[in-house]
Amino acid sequence: MAGRKYVIEAIGTFFLVFTVGATAYIGTPLAPLAVGSILMVMVYAGGHISGGHYNPAVTLAALVRRRIDLGDAIGYWVAQLVAGVVAALVVRVVIPAHATPRPLSGRALGAVFVVELLFTFALCFVVLNVATSRDNPNNSFYGLAVGFTLMVAAITIGGLSGAAINPAVTLAAVVLGIFAWSTIWVYLLAQVVAGVLAGFAFRALNPDDK
Repeated sequence: MAGRKYVIEAIGTFFLVFTVGATAYIGTPLAPLAVGSILMVMVYAGGHISGGHYNPAVTLAALVRRRIDLGDAIGYWVAQLVAGVVAALVVRVVIPAHATPRPLSGRALGAVFVVELLFTFALCFVVLNVATSRDNPNNSFYGLAVGFTLMVAAITIGGLSGAAINPAVTLAAVVLGIFAWSTIWVYLLAQVVAGVLAGFAFRALNPDDK
């Protein structure tokens, strides 16, 4: 039943984005651990139903990898993006804070593009290999691998780009006032390109895994 998958994607994306937004507003130093952990537990909670993407770039990678069809991908994208915006609005209501959009120009734009491309690719590539590969069927470590990838990204590039590595998080960050509308394209372009590259990389490295 397709509707179940979309509901799971909405729930998982909501809690991921809410955690990102709340920790950003509060300014906790444990944000990378919180964000990586919520992704891990939500992947375990919903992975058996939807695959636990919670990220339009991951869904794009799964589409290129031929794990899902276009119809499901569109359903996933709608669920993820709507849930992300709703989560951002809830954060703004429950946490009285004000964020100043991250200023980006010149070389900083290029740096953000590179790091968002690299770590979105890493996240998508990890998901494809631990959660969709026939060499790792029914394994118990897929949620840990995905969650730790996001945690590493948050620690490594959080101070540079915010470690969005997820179009739903990127859109939510604009709603939250963390990113500026004028620079959102840099994040989205990097994330989309990374998702496509990860999908093709998996296919090239696993030619017999259809």
